[in-house]
Amino acid sequence: MKFVQSLDNVATPANGIAATTGAFLTPIFHYFYGTGRLDILIVLFFMIILDWITGISAAKKDFSYSSDYGISRIPRTLFLLALPALANLLDKVMGTPGFLFYGVTFGLIYHTWTSLTANAHRANWPMPKSIEKLVGSEIKAKAERAARKEQK
Repeated sequence: MKFVQSLDNVATPANGIAATTGAFLTPIFHYFYGTGRLDILIVLFFMIILDWITGISAAKKDFSYSSDYGISRIPRTLFLLALPALANLLDKVMGTPGFLFYGVTFGLIYHTWTSLTANAHRANWPMPKSIEKLVGSEIKAKAERAARKEQK
């Protein structure tokens, strides 16, 4: 009898809604991104989050942040998350199992890594000199963009 009573905490409307939502969204997720690709997408998502964090810190440090700039990051982030889905769909159409998906996803991870590293440099966070050299052009581009915003 205690077992049945303990199910009262599990069989709640909120849990039912969450389970139904998951059952509905999971096949959609697999259709757009493919199966067995959650790990690489989590890496991309985590890198984007780190890019946001370092970008906000850098902008606060050099006073280049504006609400317009922050709001424009939302469509950019949605675009970055949509590109692997598009690449996966193109792989399906062309019959190339994962070629475009992984190429696009790793390219986005590298691009986001250079961006977040340059942002961390602008925020004066500690970083090895070898890493700074690797992303030197991105650091320069971000510094120039921040300087242009200050002049406005």
